[in-house]
Amino acid sequence: MRVLTHCLTGLTMLATTATAQVRLPSIPLPVQGLGVTRPLDEVESQSLDRLSDLRQLTIERLIRDNPRLIDEDPNGEPVVRHEILGLSPTEAALDRARSLGFKVNREQSLAGLNLRLVVFDAPSGMSTKKALRTLREADPAGSYDYNHIYTGGGEVSRGAPANSTVDTPRRDTQSRVRIGLLDTGIDVTHPVFRDAIVHSWGCDDRPVSAAHGTAVASLLIGHSEVFQGVRPNAELYAADVFCGRPTGGAVDALVAALGWLQQEKVPVINISLVGPKNAMLERVIGSLIAGGYTLVAAVGNDGPAAPPLYPASYQHVVGVTAVDAHRRILIEAARGPQVMFAAPGADIAAAGTDHTYAAVRGTSFAAPFVAALLATGLAEPDAIAAAAAIDALAKTAVDLGPPGRDLTYGFGLVGADYRVDPAPLIRR
Repeated sequence: MRVLTHCLTGLTMLATTATAQVRLPSIPLPVQGLGVTRPLDEVESQSLDRLSDLRQLTIERLIRDNPRLIDEDPNGEPVVRHEILGLSPTEAALDRARSLGFKVNREQSLAGLNLRLVVFDAPSGMSTKKALRTLREADPAGSYDYNHIYTGGGEVSRGAPANSTVDTPRRDTQSRVRIGLLDTGIDVTHPVFRDAIVHSWGCDDRPVSAAHGTAVASLLIGHSEVFQGVRPNAELYAADVFCGRPTGGAVDALVAALGWLQQEKVPVINISLVGPKNAMLERVIGSLIAGGYTLVAAVGNDGPAAPPLYPASYQHVVGVTAVDAHRRILIEAARGPQVMFAAPGADIAAAGTDHTYAAVRGTSFAAPFVAALLATGLAEPDAIAAAAAIDALAKTAVDLGPPGRDLTYGFGLVGADYRVDPAPLIRR
């Protein structure tokens, strides 16, 4: 395996990570006894009632464990405490902010997008909420927002050694393509990456591997004697936006990583992360898409009635939901107009920790199927080619819901042939 590491220059990158795995509730079986059986619909209804609480509980724990670093916005979403982001503020706006006691902590220029992101530190004693209000009032024409923290959308089970009797999956003979990834760090020493070309970015050239990113990357490009991802011949550009730190997944880290991928002209980018709407991230993603980049994102696991999560819900992002081996939508998967495709997201194997294989579940693990399929044939960012690739993939999709695109499955299921069943692979 060849690993090419790119150091972050000109930016002290806000680092990153919380344990971004949201563990799903165990769905109880119908209770039998005394001639009474609880209907499955009732059981699922009760489980659904708990889904939207799970991510919030994770967020509350994150804030509680890191009170000096992490705050919450008015909606309870995690943000970096005392930091406010400004997008391309004018010199007059910077002077006004300084006069109000704000300090410029760091900034980054996205030359290819003609944008500049400034991270302000709030004055001592000022709350994060008041800091945002103050800057917005001081510069009504400017663009300011919290430094929101994004998390992963899925669950990686405890890894287990591979069963050596499993037949070797077929090797993909497609020509090499390039795929970008924003996630946790990946364990590039895992056997599935032995023959891979991985360009790594972030964490000051310090590898910080984690289960989520390792699993997603394996589904994109992994290959071993017993496992194969969708595009094992693809070249992966992997940005670690977490780096093992409590503030992992913050917007300025995501923006810096997207700037790197834009500089490298990687045409398709997988983002299996979820969070609230953020003005800075929306602007950067919109500029990338306008420039011909294809962004693929997991729609999230907060349940069908939950508010939309981002970046999957930004305009023109390819939102991906998940189905199980029986092609049933996952009970926890989000629904809505942001859903463009469905892909395998349960009953699938992926690379686990400590060189093992694991069963994974969640929309996080459906997104890489779609990203890898779209990357085929897209040699560089091109808006027309990207639109054609999405249209072509939609025509191959298996329509699982009402005729045409719907709010549950989008255009339908793709990538089912690439699902690796974990049952024969993992030795218990």
